[in-house]
Amino acid sequence: MVIARNKAINAALCQQFSQRTVTKVYSALLCGHLDENEGVIDAAIAKDPALFPLMSICAIHGKPARSRYQVVERFYRTLEDGVLLPLTRVQLTPETGRTHQLRIHCQQLGHPILGCDLYGGRQQQGTEQTPRLMLHASELRFVHPISGEEMGILNASPF
Repeated sequence: MVIARNKAINAALCQQFSQRTVTKVYSALLCGHLDENEGVIDAAIAKDPALFPLMSICAIHGKPARSRYQVVERFYRTLEDGVLLPLTRVQLTPETGRTHQLRIHCQQLGHPILGCDLYGGRQQQGTEQTPRLMLHASELRFVHPISGEEMGILNASPF
């Protein structure tokens, strides 16, 4: 959603990301229906050396990772054979930025992101035909590195 045009701007933007002053909001479709309307997933994430490139939840070796979710909609998709596939549309806001964080946190909830080939979103009945990972960067908020203006970039989800 944002590209730096030179090294100095890139450094300034990277600093905002590392200081966690950038707000990122994602839209996602999760398999199944979440019970709660909102919540926080607070689960440390570590590399899984035996299953690279997978990450895993690990309280001992993992780095802290925290994500917030809010349900937007619960609905059913009718499959070709008439079976109803329950889905939940959520807004996800990562407070940290670990590799695969949103994917693994949704798996931890028991509701993987639809279309996720690494963390279970393609293993449930009716999900094989999903054309892509149903995770979309929909909002980015940061301070412009030159003007100091607060920027809010919105990008509507295509699904």
